[in-house]
Amino acid sequence: MPTASLLSTGCEVAEPLRMTRMGLRRFIRNIGGTTGTGDAGARREIITIVVLMASVVFAFLLLAWRCFYLQYSQADHYMAECVNQQRAYVPLEPQRGAILDCRGRVLAASNQFRTIFAEPRIIAEPKDTANRLAAVLEMPAHEICKEIMTSRNRGYMPIKVGATVSECEAARQIPGVGIQDSWQRYYPTARLASHVVGFTSVDNYGLAGVELGYDRELRGRGATNSFFVDVHRRPIAFCLEDERDNCAPINGTGIILTLDATIQQFAREELFAQYKAYQAQGAIAVVTDVKSGAILALVSLPDFDPADARRTDPNHFYNRVLTDQYEPGSIIKPITASIALDSGVVSRYETIFCENGSYHGKGFGSIGEYRQGFGDMTLKEIIAKSSNIGMAKIGQRLGATRCYEGLTLFGFGRKVGIGLPGESEGQLRPPRQWTGYSVTRIPFGQEISVTAIQLVRGFCMIANGGRLVRPYIIKAIVQPDGSMRDMRPTMPQLGYVIKPEIAKWMVTQAMTAVVEQGGTGTKAKLKEWQVFGKSGTAQLARPGGQGYEEKAYMASFLAGAPAEDPRVIVLVSIRHPNVDLKKGYTGGSVAAPVAAAILRKTLHYLEGTQPEFDEPTPAAFVKGARPAPSSHPGPGAVPASYKPEDDLSW
Repeated sequence: MPTASLLSTGCEVAEPLRMTRMGLRRFIRNIGGTTGTGDAGARREIITIVVLMASVVFAFLLLAWRCFYLQYSQADHYMAECVNQQRAYVPLEPQRGAILDCRGRVLAASNQFRTIFAEPRIIAEPKDTANRLAAVLEMPAHEICKEIMTSRNRGYMPIKVGATVSECEAARQIPGVGIQDSWQRYYPTARLASHVVGFTSVDNYGLAGVELGYDRELRGRGATNSFFVDVHRRPIAFCLEDERDNCAPINGTGIILTLDATIQQFAREELFAQYKAYQAQGAIAVVTDVKSGAILALVSLPDFDPADARRTDPNHFYNRVLTDQYEPGSIIKPITASIALDSGVVSRYETIFCENGSYHGKGFGSIGEYRQGFGDMTLKEIIAKSSNIGMAKIGQRLGATRCYEGLTLFGFGRKVGIGLPGESEGQLRPPRQWTGYSVTRIPFGQEISVTAIQLVRGFCMIANGGRLVRPYIIKAIVQPDGSMRDMRPTMPQLGYVIKPEIAKWMVTQAMTAVVEQGGTGTKAKLKEWQVFGKSGTAQLARPGGQGYEEKAYMASFLAGAPAEDPRVIVLVSIRHPNVDLKKGYTGGSVAAPVAAAILRKTLHYLEGTQPEFDEPTPAAFVKGARPAPSSHPGPGAVPASYKPEDDLSW
């Protein structure tokens, strides 16, 4: 090839050429000084070009996919990350509502406490910060400095919990130091009403009692303060994201109970003394207003301190008034006798032969009496002397269907619903499952399981002239704005469970004879009022098997007064008293004196007839009533007079 042609080609190379396919081939051919490379060279050139172009296209596609991923698919995530970097959120906890007794005494409340904390990640000079804090908090500077420098949580290091207002105001001026406001639940009456009030978790969620049953109402609704922050997470200005930001929290509602703390103390004192004396496994006492069904006292032993629930035996949390199901024994006899009278299968004037203590027959086995046999007895005598054979014969007259229907009218076999969680419904089998044994045993309290609160409801109906009564424990709910919502149940005024004249006779004649006329409840007699009542001694079923435990009894007694116009009834049950103590184990000997003592104190208190029963200060409510902190609002801020028992179990 001529030299001029080569020079010309070199000049062409120096010029900016477009890299077209033909131009590239020509360029490669000219550089190589050849006129062609053959078919193999051409294929390599094509592959090289295709690979280069595909790489460019793939790179653009990859870039497009990444843009789509960031700006569309993950847009919300990265927006949230951006917001978190730009903003800080401070939660505002609402004050949990207070729980009061019927006279306004505080049973549970929330106290505000303040925590001074450091944020180590933004503290440039820990020694200087520690020295300034030490002067404010009167704490050693070297300890504060060590805590700041060794803290694993670089965003939050509590320095002092429960700081005063003046300490907080001074500490707030130190860079890297903040103040946190929190709420702590406080129970000024300690064990007194622990099973009713319940307790909360460390984060103020209800875990038992009213605290659990009405947790949503008591808890209220929190709020959040939102701030724009700088790179060191220091607030710059408020920011509003929605209408809930930077607003005040809504405090929880208050709960007013029907419980009277003074009557509760009467019941607990008397019950606890007997519980200890008989080394019992458990014990309960319930005091109820006959007319309204309001529960004035509810005690379950063993109990616990709500403020120390984390270190309490979990078995102490059971509210035995609601959870324990047991055969009631003879205490149910007035109810089944009322059903029989109302059905017309027995007369209050006729006599029933009680077989001198031994009754047996085909289809129902053998039935005996507790100690001695009886001959001819009226219905009043059968109840007063608590004859099993007399009630068995009445059950045979009544039959399965009528007995079942009557017991369901009295509320057995279903929950009462007093407003506390954990209630059992007992067991009352349908008539098709009854046998000859059932017809003769259920009337005197076997082959049926009940709860204490069901017995209370049944006897309230009898004492209230046969009218429906529904026990309850929540009296009212107080809203944060001060308005009050009445929670008392409304019962129909028309209709009766049993005829009024039958209910009247049962209270003023039959159940009064139990106490006044040599019956099984003479230890419940009071000189001030005529008392009506009924004892019950039931064997406890063997857990996990058939039959009954050896030497295991439920000793119960129900008492009420005045008989002519009943005002309150008291149910006391002592579970598994120690028979080996040789003190007795029957309801008439173990539970009746306790019921009488509670009834006497309660009536004197309600009538105001004894000055020594004037309303005590909250410190005297219960052993272990602790003083409230200075920031605690309302009543109950009094010092404790003595300490609680650490362990009530035997």
